[in-house]
Amino acid sequence: MEGASFTILVTVQKIYYPLLCIIGIPANLFTFYMICFRKCGMSDTAIIYLSCLAIVDTFYLVWVILIDLTLTFWLLQPFWHSHPWCGILGFLQYGSLYSSSWMVVVFTIERYLVLRSTAAKQHFSQAWVTKLTCVAVVLVSHLVSVPLGWINVVSPVNITVDGENVTLPRCHYRNETYSTVIVWITTFLSGGIPIVFVMIFNYLIGYHLCRASNLFTKEERRVMHGRSTRCMLRRTILLLGTVSVAFVVLSLPRFVTYCILRTKYNNEDFNRNDYSIPINVAGDLANMLQNLNSITNFLLYCMVSRRFRRELVQVVTCNAKAHELGSLLTHNTMKVFSVVDHKALSCSGPATVVLTNLKKLS
Repeated sequence: MEGASFTILVTVQKIYYPLLCIIGIPANLFTFYMICFRKCGMSDTAIIYLSCLAIVDTFYLVWVILIDLTLTFWLLQPFWHSHPWCGILGFLQYGSLYSSSWMVVVFTIERYLVLRSTAAKQHFSQAWVTKLTCVAVVLVSHLVSVPLGWINVVSPVNITVDGENVTLPRCHYRNETYSTVIVWITTFLSGGIPIVFVMIFNYLIGYHLCRASNLFTKEERRVMHGRSTRCMLRRTILLLGTVSVAFVVLSLPRFVTYCILRTKYNNEDFNRNDYSIPINVAGDLANMLQNLNSITNFLLYCMVSRRFRRELVQVVTCNAKAHELGSLLTHNTMKVFSVVDHKALSCSGPATVVLTNLKKLS
C-alpha cells in the first residue's frame, strides 16, 4: 500500500510539473505581450508592475519547476548535482521567488497609496519611479538570495539503480546551523511576511473605497459613473478578496509544512522521500500549490479585466479592429489595479458634479 502511494504521488508530480511549464511559460510570456503591446485599459504603472511580474514568474518557472523539479523526476543525474551549479541554481531559484512575492506586495502597497493620497498618485504615477522600483525589487531579491547559494552541498551518495548500488554526486541540504537559520529567514521573507502585507493592504484598499463612496449621494455617484457605484465597488472588493485568498491559499500550506519539516523533522536520519510519513505527502502537495501560484497571476490580475478579455479575443481571432468599450471607469473591473489619468478619458457629453451633502466620517 505504501509503495502504491509512493508510485501514485511520484507519477502525479512527473506529469504535473512539466504541465505547469507547458502552460505557465507561454501564458506568462503572452501576458507580457498583451499588457505591453495591447490597449488593455491599464495605467502605465500597472503595465510596468504586471509585465515585470509576468517576467519574474517566468524565470521562477524555468529555474524551479523546469530545471529543478521536472529534471529531478525525469533524469537520474541532472546537471545541477555538481559544482558550481548546485549553489548557482539555489541562488537563482530564491531570487526569482523573492522577486515574485515582493512584486505583488509592492504593487498592492502602491495601489493603496495612489488611491489614498493625491500627492502619492502624482509621485508614483511616473513611469520612471515604477521602473526604478521594479528594478530595485529584483536586485534586492537576488542580493538577499546570495547566502542561499551555500545552504546546499555536493557529496557522493549511494543509491540503487536497477537493483544495483551506485555512487553518484548529489546536491542536498547542508545540515548545519547556518543553513537552518538562512532557511528560516527565507521562509518568512518569501512566504509569511508577504502574505501578511497583501492581506493588510487589500483590506485597507477595500476599506478606503467604502469610505470614499459614502462621500457622495446615490444620485451624484450615478452622474459621475453612469450607473450604481455600489455594484462596481462590490466587484472591486470581490476582486481584491479573490487575489488575497488565492495568494494565501496557495502560499500558506507551503509555509506551514516547511516550518514543520525544519523543526520537528530537521535531522539527518529523516527520509524526505518516505511517503509513508504524512508530512512528506503534505509537503509535496503544498509545493504543488505554491508552484501553481506562478501561473495564476495571468488569471487573477489580467483575466478579470473586461478590456483585457476583449483584446485577448481580438488577438486569438486575428481581428485587428478595436472595439469601442466605453468608459474605462465603467467597464474595467481592474479599476483599483489600473488607476488611469483622468485627463485622457473622453466623455460623451459635458457633466458637472456638485457636492451637495458631504458626510463627516468618524
